[in-house]
Amino acid sequence: MDNVNVKINGILVSVPANATVLEAAHAAGIRIPTLCYLKDVNPLGACRMCVVEVKGARSNPAACIQAVAEGMEVQTNTPALRESRKKTLELMLSNHRMECLSCSRSTSCELQTLAQEYGAEAKKYVFGDEMPPDIDDSAVHLVRDNSKCILCRRCTAVCKHNQHVAVIGATERGIKTHIASPFDRGLATTPCVNCGQCIAVCPTGALTERDDTGKVWAALADSKKHVVVGPAPSVRAQLGECFGIAIGTNVEGKMIAALRRLGFDKVFDVDTAADITIMEEGTELLQRIKGGGKLPLITSCSPGWIKFCEHYYPEFIENLSTCKSPQQMYGALVKSYYAEKAGIDPADIFVVSIMPCTAKKFEIQRPEMNATGYADVDVSLTTRELADMIKRAGIEFNMLPDEEADPVFGVASGAGHIFGATGGVCEAALRTVAEVVTGQPLEKLDFMAVRGTEAIKEAEYDLAGIKVRVAVTSGLQNAKKLLDMVKSGEKDYHFIEVMACPGGCVNGGGQPLQPGYIRNTVDLRTERAKALYSADEKMVLRKSHENPVVKELYGSYLGEPGGHKSHKLLHTHYVARELY
Repeated sequence: MDNVNVKINGILVSVPANATVLEAAHAAGIRIPTLCYLKDVNPLGACRMCVVEVKGARSNPAACIQAVAEGMEVQTNTPALRESRKKTLELMLSNHRMECLSCSRSTSCELQTLAQEYGAEAKKYVFGDEMPPDIDDSAVHLVRDNSKCILCRRCTAVCKHNQHVAVIGATERGIKTHIASPFDRGLATTPCVNCGQCIAVCPTGALTERDDTGKVWAALADSKKHVVVGPAPSVRAQLGECFGIAIGTNVEGKMIAALRRLGFDKVFDVDTAADITIMEEGTELLQRIKGGGKLPLITSCSPGWIKFCEHYYPEFIENLSTCKSPQQMYGALVKSYYAEKAGIDPADIFVVSIMPCTAKKFEIQRPEMNATGYADVDVSLTTRELADMIKRAGIEFNMLPDEEADPVFGVASGAGHIFGATGGVCEAALRTVAEVVTGQPLEKLDFMAVRGTEAIKEAEYDLAGIKVRVAVTSGLQNAKKLLDMVKSGEKDYHFIEVMACPGGCVNGGGQPLQPGYIRNTVDLRTERAKALYSADEKMVLRKSHENPVVKELYGSYLGEPGGHKSHKLLHTHYVARELY
C-alpha cells in the first residue's frame, strides 16, 4: 500500500494511506488521548477526547476515525484543544461516582489519569449529593457499577465483536443511557461466558473481577487449614506488569518467593497438571481416532469456551474432551494423591489457584468438579488479585530472590509452560502424541504452524501413516467461524484447540490491566507469549510424557492414562444450557 505524507504538530511523517490521524500521531511520537477507542474493535469517536485541528477542515474531527490524506496538516495540542478536553473530562466527572481513594482502579484508571494530566476540576459541574452506587453483582466472576461507567462502549464492543456473546449493551437514551443486560436483568441470568474481556478493556472501575482475596486471607489465618497454591502457566509471564516490570518478562522465581511470603503451606505449579492434561487428552485423541470415536476432539482447558459451547453450540458437546482443565486436575490431585502422600485429610486442605482467567471462578463452583467429595479448588484468584495480596502484605516484589516450587507438583515440562499461549495446548499434545504413535523421539519439537495470533491456524501431520489434521483458534468470534465451517462440512479435523480469550490465556480477562494507549500500540498477546516460548526453549524437559513427576504419579497411583482412576479424578462432563 502506498504511503502519504502528513504533518503532525509540524512533524512530517510518512504513513500508510489507510492510517488514521491517531496512528499517524503515534508514528510521530505523539500520544493523543482516548477513552473509547480500541484498535480494530471500537472505532467510535464517541468520547471526543481525541479531537484534533486539521488545517482547512470546517470542524475538529476525532483522530481515531479520521483518515489521513496527502499533505494533511494536523495540530493535536493547541490551547483550544486542551481546554476542550478539560471540559469534556469535567462533564464526564459530573456523572461519575468518585470514590477514587478506595476504588480498585485508583492509579490505574484512565479517566483519573487524564483528569490529572489536563487539570480537570472534579466537581465543577456536580451539584447536590454524590451519585449512589448502581451495582450488578449477580455474576460469580465480576461486579458492574454503572455509577462509574463513562459509556465508552469498549465492553460492549469486545463482548459483541471479539466474543460473539453480546450480552451487554447500551439501553435507554439521553441522560438515562446506561450499559445493561437485556431487560436490565442481572448478568448471571444471561448466557455470559465469564471471560472477563469486558473488565480487561474498561477504562475505569465500572467493571472489576469479584474479589475473593478475603477468603484466602481467612484460610491463611486458620491454623486448621493446610493451604496450598498453584499458579497457571501464563501468570508468571504477566504478574511482573503489576509491579512495573516490562511486558513479557518471566517472573516465575519471584512469584514463587512472593507466594511463600504470603504464608501458603505449599507452593505448587499448575503447569504440572498441564502435563497430566496432555497425557489424558492425548490418550483420548488416539482412542477416538483408532476406535471411531466422536471427532474432532475439541480441547476443554478454557472454561469460557466450554460455557460458550454449552450455550451456543450444544451440538458440539460430545466433541469436547472429557478432560478437566489443568486447574481442576491440579485441585483433584492435591485432595487425593497429595493428601494421601502427606497424610492430610482432604477436608483440611484449602486449594487456591492463580489464574489469568475470570471464568475459572465459575468453573470451580460447577457441581461436577468435586472428585473427592470436596470442591477440587476452593478459590480461584486472578493475576490481579494475587498482585493486590502481594502489595497489601508489604512484599517488595522486585527485590525478591528467585525460588523454586515445592516437590510433588513443582516440576513441569516446557510443554506445560506453553499452555498459556494460543496453540500451546495443541503443540504440547502433538509432542506427546507424535512420539507415542511413532515410537521415535521427535527431531524437532517446535510445531510452528500452530503458533501465532492468527484467527484460525491449520496444519496436517503424518504420524506413522496416520494423517492428523489440527486447527487452533482463540477468541469466541473466531471459534464461531471455525465451528460453522465444521458444521457445514467445509472443514474436517481430528483435533481443535479453542481458547476463549483472543491470543489465549496470556490475554485473559484476569491479567494485568493495560491502558488503551498500550493496548492500541503494543501487541500484548505476542509479547506475553514470547516469555512462555522462551522458557520452553531453554528447558531440557520439554515433553509432558517425560516429566518424572507425571511418570511417578501414573506408576504409583493413577495407573494408565485414561484408566478407571484417571477418569474418576481427572475427567468430567458438560451440559447444554439455555440461551435465555
